[in-house]
Amino acid sequence: MKRVFSSSSDAETRAIGAEIAGLLPAPRLLILSGDLGAGKTTLVKGIVQALQAEDEDAVTSPTFSLVHSYEGWWDGRAVTVLHLDLYRLEDERQVSSLGIHDWMTEDTLILVEWGEKFRLIQELADGSIQIASTGPESRSITVEWNEPNKPA
Repeated sequence: MKRVFSSSSDAETRAIGAEIAGLLPAPRLLILSGDLGAGKTTLVKGIVQALQAEDEDAVTSPTFSLVHSYEGWWDGRAVTVLHLDLYRLEDERQVSSLGIHDWMTEDTLILVEWGEKFRLIQELADGSIQIASTGPESRSITVEWNEPNKPA
């Protein structure tokens, strides 16, 4: 599936994040890509708030801690939202040492900034969110995700 959104402000980007949270069919791993300052963390604020995991003001970039964890609700069940920022990592070994495979459960949504830099993350990803600047304050936000396999 694919959806494209347009945003002209941080408030609109957070609202789009909330809408994206409602679109996703199940917890998954998504790669968030875009230039520095594109609005990746702002979008995560909207997703996290929509899942009642945390107030948007409490959501910050995990650039130096690598991972922030938030507990919320997804379709009536508890969910953990993991927000990763891999900007400072340099190689696959560093990414592998994070133990991402252990975090991938049916009740965890993993949002990875700069995940496109690493083959392991690309292989694990169920989809992506690309944010591109289209003007001084405007952004194009493209969300693509794989539909889960449905039992026959």
